[in-house]
Parts: sequence; C-alpha cells; structure tokens
Amino acid sequence: VQLQASGGGLVQAGGSLRLSCAASGLGFSNYNMGWFRQAPGKEREFVAAISRGGGDTRYADSVKGRFTTSRDNAKNTLTLQMSSLKPEDTAVYYCAAVSGLYSAVVPTTTARYKYWGQGTLVTVSS
Repeated sequence: VQLQASGGGLVQAGGSLRLSCAASGLGFSNYNMGWFRQAPGKEREFVAAISRGGGDTRYADSVKGRFTTSRDNAKNTLTLQMSSLKPEDTAVYYCAAVSGLYSAVVPTTTARYKYWGQGTLVTVSS
C-alpha cells in the first residue's frame, strides 16, 4: 500500500492550498480516508476524514468552514482543499487509510488508521 501526499508549500495567511493523496495497492473505494497534521513539537492531530463512499465527512473544529475533503474513487485520489489559511495551520500533513468494510463510523483518531503516507509540508506565513 502506498499513499503519496503532495501539494504542500509556502503560502501567505489568508491564502489557499490544495493537497492531494494518491493511493495505490489497496481497494481505495473500500477505505475510509483521513487527513492529519503534525506541527513541530506537537503531536499528530486529526484534520479531516471521509467515508469510503464520500457521503460522510468529519472535520476538526479548528478547520471547519475552511477546509474541505473529497475523494475520487475512480482515480484513487483524496483531496484536501484548504482556504483562509492561518499560521497555526503550518504543519506536515499526512493522509491515512483504514478499511471501511467493517465499520460505518469514520475514524478521527490516529490509532484507528492502518496505512499512512509520507506527509507534505504546509507553511503559512503571517
């Protein structure tokens, strides 16, 4: 299984970025997908998640209304659209996957996810 996150970079506060996660080696449409981030010196935290069919999404309170996650099961791709970015959004962003065949609940904790990508760095300048 490979999860390849991309799209990170340097952006000014108030700007936007679009992250992508390309998945291979798994039946993508059977997996719930999540986004997490880890800032320097902090623990990895939940950002957003989406059910295997795309009909259920969850967001951390800190990003609600600013971030949107979506997926294209035909292209095995997960996306995180980030807008109104703030300096506190600076972190390495990771995509993660866990089978959705045995639970209808979309996980929002790191421990529930089985596969992880390598991360992409997002830096928001003030």
